[in-house]
Amino acid sequence: MSTNHKRRWEQHPWGGVFAATLCAFRPDESLDPEGLEQYFADLASVEGIRGLVCNGHTGEVMSLRPSEREEVTRVLARTLRGGGPKQRAVKAVSGVCAEGSHEATDHGLAAKAAGADAILLMPPHHWLRFGRSSRTAVGFVEDVAAGADVPIIIHQYPAWTKAGYSLAEMLEIVKVPQVVMIKMGTRDMSRWLYDYEKLQEAAPRVSVVTCHDEFLLPTLLEGADGALIGFAGFAPELMVELVHAALSGDLPRAKNAQRQVAPLARLIYNFGEPGCGAHQRMKTALWLMGRFSGPVFRRPVRPLSGKEIQHLSDSLEDLGFSCSKGAAKVHLARGNNEPGKAGPRGKRRAGASAIGS
Repeated sequence: MSTNHKRRWEQHPWGGVFAATLCAFRPDESLDPEGLEQYFADLASVEGIRGLVCNGHTGEVMSLRPSEREEVTRVLARTLRGGGPKQRAVKAVSGVCAEGSHEATDHGLAAKAAGADAILLMPPHHWLRFGRSSRTAVGFVEDVAAGADVPIIIHQYPAWTKAGYSLAEMLEIVKVPQVVMIKMGTRDMSRWLYDYEKLQEAAPRVSVVTCHDEFLLPTLLEGADGALIGFAGFAPELMVELVHAALSGDLPRAKNAQRQVAPLARLIYNFGEPGCGAHQRMKTALWLMGRFSGPVFRRPVRPLSGKEIQHLSDSLEDLGFSCSKGAAKVHLARGNNEPGKAGPRGKRRAGASAIGS
């Protein structure tokens, strides 16, 4: 495998574009397996998508029961395999969010049994409050690797949190054989290239991909092997075009793609980092365009107001995306997305094309 970062992403088994996926719910907040399957199939059909990642923050992992996380993973793996025996081109990855090594190992084993090719391992969230030692941070990864023995994508949190790994810790973590990728979310652009180069020098087998939806082009141009981003679960063709152009060194093409992405990104992210609000707007926007089964976001997050949904619909129309049923859907959403209320489910518009196609 070439270590030339300008082309290594094409050859690296864990390089390229990985889409963090949304989670589909029925109006009563129960899982919607049919909606999930259609959504996963649509994303997997996009040329250039190398993997789908369920049960991440975009997929509302912290609102899912353990059995539901396993079910979402099972639906994803089944969809990507298509029921056939041959190896699929698109990898299935499942997020693991747990507070201790034993629990994380259990979730990793469950994901593997459900058909995941790898897990996205988040740091324990009590670290955000209390911090941890370097021995504990590296040991957590070692524990899960030994206990679950499944390929691991490390979820690197922002450098300003107490849960983010230092470069010295990451250099120890990439020695763990099961670690195949770092989802780099430091959001510290002053260190981005330096950290990338040091990690690739130490462990070229481990890909380093950006998850900076809001700094996507700069991080790709500085140094990356791909991107693992929620926006690829929203506008997959646009994300593939942008990421591939940037990693290929075609700056004019990348900047042209960025010009198309920018107004959509402002609508969804509102100039901020990815978060529950952005994921909720993303889900609702896809539903308005007939690309997702419903707008329901699990509690404790409350539904968007009719005014907010109308703004999304109007803005998407202004950008050239069809929301022909937007007004009717806004009316339904006012009752349909309230906790505990049931109503007609949003139907996928026949012949709807993917965003960015």
